[in-house]
Amino acid sequence: MSAIYILWLRELKRYTRSRVQIIASLGQPLLYLLALGFGLGPVFERAGNGSYVQFIAPGVVGMSILFMCIFSGISILWDRQFGFLKETLVAPVSRMQIMLGRTLGSATVATFQGVLVFIICLIAGLRPHNWATALPQAFVFMAMVAITFAALGTAFGSVIKDMQGFPIVMNFMVMPMFFLSGALYPLSHLPSVLTVITRLDPLTYGIDGLRGSLTGVWHFNFALDVAVMAFIAAAFLSLGAYFFSKIQI
Repeated sequence: MSAIYILWLRELKRYTRSRVQIIASLGQPLLYLLALGFGLGPVFERAGNGSYVQFIAPGVVGMSILFMCIFSGISILWDRQFGFLKETLVAPVSRMQIMLGRTLGSATVATFQGVLVFIICLIAGLRPHNWATALPQAFVFMAMVAITFAALGTAFGSVIKDMQGFPIVMNFMVMPMFFLSGALYPLSHLPSVLTVITRLDPLTYGIDGLRGSLTGVWHFNFALDVAVMAFIAAAFLSLGAYFFSKIQI
């Protein structure tokens, strides 16, 4: 357990010591929230769907967690290049502990990032429908999304060795996952093909859980979102553990 804690703490210290990273990582969520939230707000309201800021804010929170988690996998490539990964792999601890420490550290950082974006959304106009239940449920979904995609980022970081190719592959995976999750538009009344694709997207259930918790509007329901996210988190953790166990220096 000490190895897991040390690697978890390393990820947190690396994040908190980089103020530039903290500030810069808020740029893209702010752009989506302000440009789309207020830009498309009048259109959304005229369609009879209420405040678009209220609708898009949970999606922006989920997006910030997703991006932070997936691109945390690039730290494995940096550690491989500078020799730190080799030092950890030859330590007298299992690779499972190393993988869990890194993944949980990345997930904690991403969750903290999501909380920062959530605070910004509150300032922009997000109003949770029930503070007593909304905040605990939203935090649960933030943590589940973070663990799920931090594990996926670890898996990709263990397989991909090309520093230049990693961001390209991640963008190829992340952008469709984000745009098909319903973060920016309602999932109802979509074409049948698109409906099937959105239901296969794991982020869909995380975004729906966040939106339902914060605004009281669910596309699925709490139990289904939690069950699907828990299953996918376990699957991605197993996948990440497998690929990390096969990593070669």
